[in-house]
Amino acid sequence: MTESSTRHTAEALAQRFGLAIHGDPGTAVSGVATLAAANADQLAFLSNPRYRPQLAETRAGIVVLREADAVGHAGTALIAKDPYVAYAKIAALFEPATDAPVGVHDTAVVDPSAVVDAAASIGPHVVIGARSVVEAGATIGPGCVIGEDCVVGAGSRLIARVTLVKRVRLGARVTIHPGAVLGADGFGLAMEAGHWVNVPQLGGVVVGDDSDIGANTTIDRGALDDTVIGEDVRLDNLIQIGHNVRIGAHTAIAGCVGIAGSTKIGSYCLLAGKVGVAGHLDICDKVVVHAMTMVSASITEPGEYSAGIPAQPTREWRKNAVRIRQLDSLARRVTALGKGES
Repeated sequence: MTESSTRHTAEALAQRFGLAIHGDPGTAVSGVATLAAANADQLAFLSNPRYRPQLAETRAGIVVLREADAVGHAGTALIAKDPYVAYAKIAALFEPATDAPVGVHDTAVVDPSAVVDAAASIGPHVVIGARSVVEAGATIGPGCVIGEDCVVGAGSRLIARVTLVKRVRLGARVTIHPGAVLGADGFGLAMEAGHWVNVPQLGGVVVGDDSDIGANTTIDRGALDDTVIGEDVRLDNLIQIGHNVRIGAHTAIAGCVGIAGSTKIGSYCLLAGKVGVAGHLDICDKVVVHAMTMVSASITEPGEYSAGIPAQPTREWRKNAVRIRQLDSLARRVTALGKGES
């Protein structure tokens, strides 16, 4: 639930976002909330049909919905082809971004060889390493560390405690949330005489324009080539992306996903929570992978892919687990029977 001192009328919102009005165009709201919790001073939305029964009971001053759902609705509504998208744009009006002060904070440490644009904002206790560049309008929040040979593109925002370890290049308007680490060593190892030898990680990380990287997400730099995140990619919190991975434009990945090294993921893909992707695979464009799925082979056809077993009572699971272990011997017996009949 969000409240703001700013009020917006249905008419103003409709004009700004190209929406039609059902009801009183003078109805004004100063915040947003769910259908169930909203009051007369707030805007709600209806997108998922599961929540349609709440429409009759909502006290929301304005509801964003599809034209078909507005039939019979007594209150004020904004008609949208996609109510969720319209709501997202409207909701942003009630939490405008706070402008960070331009300049370098007294507690920041900037290497003499680094270049910081005069129109950038460098917050408290920031460290910027050798030969790094911070472009105009970028905001580097409290406690961020930018290592050597990094570039923070124009208008990008590192919110707080973000670490760019080495050779990380961010495009324009990239947002990185607290605790994220980009450009750490990739997991490159070679075995010699019973001991591990670390393989030098000589590449970097490239992030395209308008991408958003969640809290405590890690993106390793490449071993030779760069790890590349395309434009307008959305990464949730707690994601691990291995070295030399490539993620295409407009792909979105939910929390706790792990992607092993040298895998290529196409554009407009969706990976749900806790998906695991093995290394050196190719996933084509427009693939949806549902939660808890393990991708162990390349995917060459667009579509939806799933694996995993939903939760069930423990006693049932134990019985089924035993049966799963018996599948191989059962398959052999069926094959043998088939050969006997032939």
